[in-house]
Amino acid sequence: MTRGIMVVGTASNVGKSIVATALCRILTQDGYKVAPFKSQNMSLNSAVTPSGREIGRAQAVQAEACGILPSEHMNPVLLKPTGDMKSQVVLQGRPVGTRSAKDYFYDKKNELWQAVEESYQYLAERYEVVVIEGAGSPVEMNLKTRDIANMKTARMADACVILVADIDRGGVFASVVGTLQLLPPEERALVKGIVINKFRGETSLFEEGRTWLESYTGTPVLGVLPYIQNLGVDEEDSVSLSSERYRSSPQRESNIAAAVVPLPHIANFTDIDPLFLEPDVHAYFCTRPDDLADADVVVLPGTKSTLLDLDWLHKNGWSEAVLRAVERGARLLGICGGFQMLGTRVVDPMHVESELYSGIGLGVFDATTAIQSDKYTKLVQGKFAGAFEGIPVEGYEIHMGTTQFHRQQTPLAFTRPVYDSGDVASPVEEGCVSADGKVIGTYLHGVLHNDTFRVAWLNALRREKGLPLQAAHDSRAHRAEAFDRLATTVRTHLDMDRLYDILFAGN
Repeated sequence: MTRGIMVVGTASNVGKSIVATALCRILTQDGYKVAPFKSQNMSLNSAVTPSGREIGRAQAVQAEACGILPSEHMNPVLLKPTGDMKSQVVLQGRPVGTRSAKDYFYDKKNELWQAVEESYQYLAERYEVVVIEGAGSPVEMNLKTRDIANMKTARMADACVILVADIDRGGVFASVVGTLQLLPPEERALVKGIVINKFRGETSLFEEGRTWLESYTGTPVLGVLPYIQNLGVDEEDSVSLSSERYRSSPQRESNIAAAVVPLPHIANFTDIDPLFLEPDVHAYFCTRPDDLADADVVVLPGTKSTLLDLDWLHKNGWSEAVLRAVERGARLLGICGGFQMLGTRVVDPMHVESELYSGIGLGVFDATTAIQSDKYTKLVQGKFAGAFEGIPVEGYEIHMGTTQFHRQQTPLAFTRPVYDSGDVASPVEEGCVSADGKVIGTYLHGVLHNDTFRVAWLNALRREKGLPLQAAHDSRAHRAEAFDRLATTVRTHLDMDRLYDILFAGN
């Protein structure tokens, strides 16, 4: 019989995704067939499955921690905010429309819940343990009767529930006690343990707090997890952009400064994570246009609302700062929505992403992008072209627009979709590279995760600056090491015997 263990939190960003990822890795290391599950996710960081479906990035990462391929059944409901108080609803990997929060919470919940039940059953029939992640808090009382992401899912799966609280933000006792007291008795009975997360300092100093919590709530504290620096595991959503990793200022002493433009509706910002592996690169998210002044590399990342963010660039001085950086010779990389902004014009005649009809692009490439209602979601592979000719490439595309070039362009790569059926399509041109090779536009998410390409691209800059060349870092090995380090840390600070008793004995 499949066992379910669910990780819920006292609030958003308390570490649910990370704890769930750790449990996925630990249980897999211990010989169990494990799969992740999150009934409803709200995130602009997403991934594509081998079947060409879209799910939240956290569940794709958790699948990787389990050593399995991601599936649309791991995240049957994905909400992608569009920036106008609406969200695109992705059901079992396919977009089914855009709704306001009010419409979503009151309309067609039976259809969504049916998909949740169907997807969970799909996983339960194939795996021994399903690690379930909740969303936000299970006691948002104004939403609770319509909440499908937390305790309703726990009841459906007959899962034992672990409550995670973030001590780093303060108020941990009130948040734990308040959450438990707001749960009705039948749901509180499902909570089998408490985990205190992000403790700075010697965790034994919390022993008095542990004793008090267990005495007051009657629920065991399974562990006090330390604050882990530089996890190396993909973040779920833009809340994490305020973390120390991303929000550092430019460092003039760095050999290579890589600046990321902080688009308001940024999506899939984990595309830049491989830059943090480079020993001589300082990657950072900008806070103002002047932060681009000394950048050697500028990245325009993906976005859920290309026209809204393009308008923001123009109105807030970012367009001029980006173009000035290009004029003085900085490398510019536009990914997905960032690529669309590099053309001369973007149009959205059906108002798929916003109420804006069109916008003037940065004009780096002579191209027009038309936003369309059909979403393209594919895993792709192939070979890079031009200066990077012959280097293998793989990545994934998630976009609702097509880009038409008005004159011959130099493609970045030749790619074809990867179908889980084994069918092979003919390669097509992908992306564009400027004549001097310093500006690249691409629809490929994960382009910088191609290690050989990344080091070749950066080494061209290193040669220009007279810096030592670097060898490629294995980003897959780095990710595997990150999963193992996370698992080891959690094992060390969690009562694993008690956890297994809870999971398999139900006590």
